[in-house]
Amino acid sequence: MEKARQEIVDYGKKMSAARLTSGTSGNLSVYDAKTGYMAISPSGVGYFDTKPEDIVIMKLDGTIVEGTMKPSSEHALHATIYKTHPDARAIVHAHATYCTTFACLNQPIRACHYLIAGAECATIPCADYATYGTEELAEKVEAVKSDGLAMLLANHGMVAFGPNMSKAFNVAENVEWMAEIQWRAMCVGTPSILSDKEIANVIEHFKTYGQVKEGETGKGGY
Repeated sequence: MEKARQEIVDYGKKMSAARLTSGTSGNLSVYDAKTGYMAISPSGVGYFDTKPEDIVIMKLDGTIVEGTMKPSSEHALHATIYKTHPDARAIVHAHATYCTTFACLNQPIRACHYLIAGAECATIPCADYATYGTEELAEKVEAVKSDGLAMLLANHGMVAFGPNMSKAFNVAENVEWMAEIQWRAMCVGTPSILSDKEIANVIEHFKTYGQVKEGETGKGGY
């Protein structure tokens, strides 16, 4: 999984540079459905210090296949998302400021702007709180019934996923922007929320957004 290892290193730096997280908080992973292996960032290592050989390869049941580092404490959370969202192939977990603000309020991010459709849903739900790095947190995430590509973790942060790391990272950036817009709108008054029908319409429009080749879909308004 050399490509996956390098992607995690590269996007870890991007995540930190984009201020989606700080210090060593947050984590990233890539899943290979053919082998059943997950590549995941190591625990407690700075993103600009992480090397490809530091990335841990493991099975979804927690068995380490390759790597000398301790895997991210949230490996069970990542595994749960891959199990409950069969199309997911990459995950970005971050403590982004505005998403975490709503997570601490235990409030969802709603459709006050149409770009929420990039996460393929009209509402970004918030999973109930559980201690980080525990099976209980993974269970709380599993209990969230959503077809979207992101969710908040109460009093913790956010998680975004997609068919590849590029998409997962774009979803994470977009959801954080959405959270900031919602927060700013709430500071002024009561945000106007778009209907589920309208967001479904935008999701359909996004399928032809950008330079789309025949047989492919658009990039979701990014």
